[in-house]
Amino acid sequence: MNNQEKIEAYFAKEQPFKEGIGLLRELALKTELIETYKWGIPVYTIDNKNVLGILAFKHHFGIWFYNGVFLKDPKKVLENAQEGKTKAMRHWKFSNIEDIDEAVVLSYFHEAISNQKKGLTLAPEKNKPILMPPLLEKALGNNQALKENYENLSPYKQREYCEYISEAKQEKDQTVPTAEMYSPIGKRYGTAR
Repeated sequence: MNNQEKIEAYFAKEQPFKEGIGLLRELALKTELIETYKWGIPVYTIDNKNVLGILAFKHHFGIWFYNGVFLKDPKKVLENAQEGKTKAMRHWKFSNIEDIDEAVVLSYFHEAISNQKKGLTLAPEKNKPILMPPLLEKALGNNQALKENYENLSPYKQREYCEYISEAKQEKDQTVPTAEMYSPIGKRYGTAR
């Protein structure tokens, strides 16, 4: 199935917000954005840069603005996608099609396009200190092979492991990966998720 077929299938799927996401799509297609398909959703780009996505969830549907942090948001409708984690992305949620003010949505789309053309992007934090969870620190102290493999990872991957272990809500879920997962072979498979 090519991208266009995936997009059509996404919007044709029977679900409670079919009409709402269809209207958002119509509005996006009135702009100069290019419709594509990434991460299982329709994504709209300009100059091959992600500008927005249209999504349907269980209890709402909406728009993800990939660099929404730069939008003026005069209607105060944008939310941080994941507080504390997401830096640039903003989400506009709708619960029914009547919530969509076409002119307002189009104005947000046009501002997002303009911001992307200006090159407004939020650069990721570089050299952010890695906060090692005590559980991982203890495991590294007790297993030399694990410690060596961990230290051979890029700072990005080290941070990713630390965050993964720290974010577990329950102690039983705070598992420390094995030395093999940190080995060059294990690196291919990403984190221990």
